[in-house]
Amino acid sequence: MNTYGRKHSHTSSSHSISSDIRRMLFKGGAISNSFLTGICVDGPDVGSPRGIATFLAWLALLYLTWPYLALLLFPASSQAPTCESSRHLSSYSVTLPDTPDTKSISRIWLSLETTFKAYAPVPGSLPHEPFGDNKVFPAVEAIRNHTLVSKEDGRRTREKHALVVNELPEYPLNTFNGRGIIMLAGGRYNGYAATGLGMIRETGSSLPVEVWMKDKTEEKKGWCKELAKEGMVCRRLSDYIDVEFLKNGYQFKILTMLFSSFEQILFLDADNVPVRNPDKVFESKSFVDTGAVLWPDYWKHTGMPILPYVVGLTEQESEKFRPEQTVESGQIVWDKKRHWKVERGTYYTPGITVLMTYYYTLITQGWAGWGDKDTFPIALKALYEDYYMISQGLKTLFVNGTVEGIGMLQADPSNQKEYEPMFLHSNIIKWSPREFLCIGCSSDKHEPVELSFLEREDSSINRHLKEHRRIFNIEDMRKLNIDPEPLIWKSMEHNVCKSVWKNGDLCARVREHMSSAFGAELEVEKGVGMPFVSKCISRRFAFFLY
Repeated sequence: MNTYGRKHSHTSSSHSISSDIRRMLFKGGAISNSFLTGICVDGPDVGSPRGIATFLAWLALLYLTWPYLALLLFPASSQAPTCESSRHLSSYSVTLPDTPDTKSISRIWLSLETTFKAYAPVPGSLPHEPFGDNKVFPAVEAIRNHTLVSKEDGRRTREKHALVVNELPEYPLNTFNGRGIIMLAGGRYNGYAATGLGMIRETGSSLPVEVWMKDKTEEKKGWCKELAKEGMVCRRLSDYIDVEFLKNGYQFKILTMLFSSFEQILFLDADNVPVRNPDKVFESKSFVDTGAVLWPDYWKHTGMPILPYVVGLTEQESEKFRPEQTVESGQIVWDKKRHWKVERGTYYTPGITVLMTYYYTLITQGWAGWGDKDTFPIALKALYEDYYMISQGLKTLFVNGTVEGIGMLQADPSNQKEYEPMFLHSNIIKWSPREFLCIGCSSDKHEPVELSFLEREDSSINRHLKEHRRIFNIEDMRKLNIDPEPLIWKSMEHNVCKSVWKNGDLCARVREHMSSAFGAELEVEKGVGMPFVSKCISRRFAFFLY
């Protein structure tokens, strides 16, 4: 069994040992008198001072050794999380990415930017007007007639689009190498990213990680230095381009993928937490065969009928994409070399959207998901490039005892036959100790919290936090053969108790919740120069195979 990144097995030998101890301490289900009194048959009288002292000494010894005896006396299928973080263990075998040649990579962008501007679509932008009722999926006629482009403008944009594709630069050799994980953080997303990065290591990943932010102002002081100890490095978009023109967060994702030093990338949103070791996605047949793995969103396409014509897939307006599922880009696996340009894939549509929101509206119109997410499959389709779309669908994870959603549970691409969860994109309830448990928090640019879930009576997890209950439904976890919640809390405990995110009140509240909800007993000591130095004693609680 793999529990919190460590393997445990209960062999017949361990069962034999525990049985022997039981026989020593118990007779017919009752504890022996000699053990209770703490003295042997010929020992001192129980009522004497010496007998009382011996009895108390036995009790003290039992108290100190009980956590270890309990594991032998009552072997469980799993154990509570230890307070000692396993996140540093994986980083020992991590080779950090090379220092990138920022000037060389910047020149690639300047070349792309020049091409994109020279062949801008007509018109330069399209109005982004929501459909009438954003809670009801729009009817076909509403989709067809929502945003209109003249035939002449469509023809001119189609020609410009073809010129963009033809003038894309060749893949730059000796610029990108290796594989790794990239996560987009910065500002208020730092708190979510801190939890997600911890989960990457807690689930056993040994891949190097790049943590991307817009510029230096978005970095938490001391955080990058701390991350380096875990095989992670910070990157700034401002080292590559002028970030002043970046007004929308959707633009950042595409640029981090382009500028990353890795050739093969697993991109994760800041609020995405892996529930199993994500490293194996690169070895999956899905990725090996295609070089690109995408995950589904909830709804079908709402793009304009002229879209297939503009990108060169049809000779006239078409409903070609209407039956297809849209993409959810909280996680993407991407091979830059295989999907760079014509006959090798491309960044052309994502690249154009960095400069012009024309394509966002062309692809999505006024429905949910306006942004980068569906530019990836459209770009691949337009150049007839292969990619793997997860076919097992996705599941919504709900707050225990409610119909309120937490996030999207996305499948493992390694298993093409049946659904197995791999990523929890927490797009509704995002995991941050500050947003969960802070009381009377002052404003923080890295974690701006007005009222925490603990303070908000209308929050779907308010009672769970007050009563120290699990947020995930344990029966749902058992069916899925996962239980990521204790690991997520363990990651948050590390952050608020042992890192630059340290906060005494939050540390105490997180540990109190862990103790009551999962059976992790944390004994806090005062230390010189450190407000909290922890010991952790494990107790039994239900946990499942990883």
